Amino acid sequence: MWASWWLWPLVAVCTADSFLDQAVQILQVTPVIDGHNDLPWQLLNKFNNRLQDARANLTILADTHTNIPKLRAGFVGGQFWSAYTPCDTQNKDTVRRTLEQMDVVHRMCQLYPETFLCVTDSAGIQQAFREGKVASLIGVEGGHSIDSSLGVLRALYRLGMRYLTLTHNCNTPWADNWLVDRGDDEAQSGGLSVFGQRVVREMNRLGVMIDLAHVSVATMKAALRLSTAPVIFSHSSAFTVCAHRRNVPDDVLQLVKETGSLVMVNFYNDYVSCAREATLSQVADHLDYIKNVAGAAAVGFGGDFDGVTRLPVGLEDVSKYPDLVAELLRRGWTEAEVRGALADNLLRVFREVEQASNQIQVPEEEPISLEQLGGSCRTQYGYSEAPSLHRQPGALLASLSLLLLSLGLL
Repeated sequence: MWASWWLWPLVAVCTADSFLDQAVQILQVTPVIDGHNDLPWQLLNKFNNRLQDARANLTILADTHTNIPKLRAGFVGGQFWSAYTPCDTQNKDTVRRTLEQMDVVHRMCQLYPETFLCVTDSAGIQQAFREGKVASLIGVEGGHSIDSSLGVLRALYRLGMRYLTLTHNCNTPWADNWLVDRGDDEAQSGGLSVFGQRVVREMNRLGVMIDLAHVSVATMKAALRLSTAPVIFSHSSAFTVCAHRRNVPDDVLQLVKETGSLVMVNFYNDYVSCAREATLSQVADHLDYIKNVAGAAAVGFGGDFDGVTRLPVGLEDVSKYPDLVAELLRRGWTEAEVRGALADNLLRVFREVEQASNQIQVPEEEPISLEQLGGSCRTQYGYSEAPSLHRQPGALLASLSLLLLSLGLL
């Protein structure tokens, strides 16, 4: 009896090691594609995007969740780098700021070609896998980055944007954000406005993935129903597990399942445990829940590393992915399900978005109405040439009345 008693801890240790060994074996063949990493934002804040600064050396970069050795240790083979610009840039310099954040991603690939390969399609990701590099893609975080312009949307696509988060933590003139659901912001578009629907259709035409992290539930449902291709939540978790409005509720998970879409689980403590502290096991709870409700094909990883201040014990940086995979194996996930969450689910969605695109189709070109735009610094070129197209009849009548009064004709 005593002999069997002291053997149990040894058996447990050996079993734990076997799960980690199996995780590493899987990751060597199918590295993780993470949906959201804010390292470019850290490079802006710390070094004003000066990659030649000795302190910005990504092989030794400290005080961040991400650097090259950590990416290697975590078997990260694909990364959507976030081109993020805060909401206070809306109606100001958001386009310039977005371009600069996209530029720093391209320069990362240029400066570290042995590590990063900038790609723009699913085939490019697989090429990077074969070359043992980190496939580097750009996700633009926040619809305010297009400044309500379909032309800017198309230009960002040509520069490498492959997903656009429809809002950040603020409404755009055409889509509502998650703070509406919490009562902190007022709904402006009821989900998506008419122009917001044009944005979604144009993203489908181009082959840009629609990202619904940060949006209101009404926006989630409107986009899921309108899009002709699957959508993603690049860094969101399950509302039933943690009742935070940034997370995805069950009725939306059902739509995710019906549309073949994807929820890439966020690691931020507040969205994992609804508290300041969280654990790796609680992240696995979200992965389990989404798999059980929406299916194994609907789950992925969107860690939000370098974009958050609090991370779970056991998931402190990007090197920790093998430990999370080991936990999923411990919970009975099959190897195929694990490979799906690591990369195959995202690759499937990306391919379907590419297949649904149709760049021969005539682009959307009807602009947003001038009255919907904010900001006092805007010029009105184009709008002033055809006011009848962009102003309500009442507004035109009022303007005409003022003109006639000024001429003494009324």
